[in-house]
Amino acid sequence: MKKTKHLHKSSFIEGTILATLAIIITKILGMIYVIPFYKLIGEKGSALYAYAYNIYVIFLSISTAGIPTSISKIVKEYSTLNNLKAKKMTYELGKKIIIIISIIIFILLFLFAKPIALLILGDLKGGNTINDVSFVIRLVSFALLIIPFLSINRGYLQGHNIIKESSYSQIIEQLVRILFILIGSYLTLKVFHLSITIAIAISVFASFIGGLTAQIYLHSKMKKHQKELNLDYPIKDNSLNKIIIKKIIKYSIPFIIIDVVISIYNFIDMVFISRVMTYLGYNASTTEFVTTSIATWANKINMIVNSIAIGLTVSLIPNIVEAFTLNKWQLVEQRVNKALQIILVVSIPMVIGIAILSDAIWSIFYGYNQLGTKVLTIEIFTALFYNLNTVSFTILQSLDKFKTVYISTFIGYLTNAILDIPLMLLFHKLNISPFYGALLSSIIGLFLSTYLALKQLKKDHNLKYQETKKVLFKLILPTIIMSTIVLLLKTIIPYNLNNKFSCILYVAILSLIGFIIYIILIYKNKVLIKVFSQNYINKIIKKITFNKVNFS
Repeated sequence: MKKTKHLHKSSFIEGTILATLAIIITKILGMIYVIPFYKLIGEKGSALYAYAYNIYVIFLSISTAGIPTSISKIVKEYSTLNNLKAKKMTYELGKKIIIIISIIIFILLFLFAKPIALLILGDLKGGNTINDVSFVIRLVSFALLIIPFLSINRGYLQGHNIIKESSYSQIIEQLVRILFILIGSYLTLKVFHLSITIAIAISVFASFIGGLTAQIYLHSKMKKHQKELNLDYPIKDNSLNKIIIKKIIKYSIPFIIIDVVISIYNFIDMVFISRVMTYLGYNASTTEFVTTSIATWANKINMIVNSIAIGLTVSLIPNIVEAFTLNKWQLVEQRVNKALQIILVVSIPMVIGIAILSDAIWSIFYGYNQLGTKVLTIEIFTALFYNLNTVSFTILQSLDKFKTVYISTFIGYLTNAILDIPLMLLFHKLNISPFYGALLSSIIGLFLSTYLALKQLKKDHNLKYQETKKVLFKLILPTIIMSTIVLLLKTIIPYNLNNKFSCILYVAILSLIGFIIYIILIYKNKVLIKVFSQNYINKIIKKITFNKVNFS
């Protein structure tokens, strides 16, 4: 009889790397498919897609209501205490709650699609119509019936430090979604010669198809390993129901606030930019292009950088919860600093590199556009502050610092909202593109939220950040050297912005050179070893060189 292979539990660093790689792969896939998709649907179609998808993200945040992450947190807490009954009940109750919420939110989005479309477009004329936007919103709403449920299963696995299967499901979901988008939109437009609106409707419906496929995969894995995951543990009474429901609600509220505030603000930001640019006399085409570039298309490139924080939080939550549950504050401080250091070491060079190569990168995905390049050059810096903000809030939530989450979130995003219009008008008066004002207000808001969060952690638990400050200081010189060399090479190496292959080759060469320079410099000044450890670096090197090279 064949022996069943056990699910692999990941360490903090390994879990972070696995989750981050999976997310990076999904985001790269998400970026690559945009090249043919954007060319196929054009600017008007891309705007319509962005309208539907951004609304979907808001309602997805509401429907999941922070429950998947809460499940991960509670499962790890009970697993650390070896309370199998409570762990199983947490999973079962989480599923029931998420199903009810998802159905309600789906119905609301489906029924109120037209008023939402009216709110998005306002008085904008010459672009997509109210009926077009409401139609695609209704189609994307079906994804709300499956994605939240899928997230619960991922949360349960992550609570056991089982990152691999959860990560694989994300890749499967993205692959199926992309294939459905490309094949569906191509057949719609080129074979059946139907409208752009139908093509976009099929494309947004792909989220449902991808989620369903990933759910089938994850369900089969969990069923196969149900004993190992304690899913076969018998529950004879409901005595813990009230306690667990209270915990789910208590832990979910901060996630709800953060997700909803961020999603709603992104929506408001989109509306503000649209309204102000229209007020300043920009035409509908330019306004839609800038608005959707910031909200969706530049943000897709940002997500490569953002995936570091998302991958980090997957591993961070169960590991900090475990240390917190066992009252090991030295270990908590160590993991907090490690998380911040990983963000800085990886995000900083990526952000600066993308900013330097923004013209070629935008050309690769969407075709050369001077306005798109200007958006990406500054928009990419929001990714760094988003990463720091995400990790800071994850730490607060893991340590039950909910009040701090509310205050820092509210102050940061209120500042963002207050500064949006004034900065846009100021930049316009200074003869600078007004949307830079909106981007700057986002950076200021994110920075303020992060600062307040970390400051409160230091005050309440005496957490020290000296080691992280040292790492940040040591990154300055390698980053400057890397940036200077890449900028010099940019003036020497020829490339054609109207030729995608030329841009790909150009970006690949400069990125590789910049990466090698940066890695060598941070290895020499011991930052790489400090953050990832010599043993783990050796392990990676041995794998990529097939055990032929080993650094000691």
